[in-house]
Amino acid sequence: MNSETIIKELSFKATRSSGAGGQHVNKVSSKIELSFDLENSTSLSDDEKERLKDKLSSKLTKENILILYCSESRSQHRNKDIAIKRFLDLIKIGIKRPKIRRKTKPSKASVKRKAEHKKRTSVKKALRRKPKLD
Repeated sequence: MNSETIIKELSFKATRSSGAGGQHVNKVSSKIELSFDLENSTSLSDDEKERLKDKLSSKLTKENILILYCSESRSQHRNKDIAIKRFLDLIKIGIKRPKIRRKTKPSKASVKRKAEHKKRTSVKKALRRKPKLD
């Protein structure tokens, strides 16, 4: 995955931010909406696309479009940079292949230690019981 080619496939839309801010917020479009069409991306392989579909399924639309919003800053350019950074982090995490789990078994020494510890515990608890008077 080349981040420069994938950034070229992004589309941005600026809208007005919500919330407090006075007169300035009413006339400036600083909120950024980043959208990425996963299905038609040329910078990702088919295997990477499938992995992203699985991992990002809750964030994708029905048309497999990823949409991110950013309205943290009052600056449109700063919001755009933040959105791009979030997008790239999300893609890098989504593409990462999970490690294959290999089965392991406990060593003979650890099995022996566990058995000895259980035996000591059972003896200790047996000594707490009331003695049988027959």
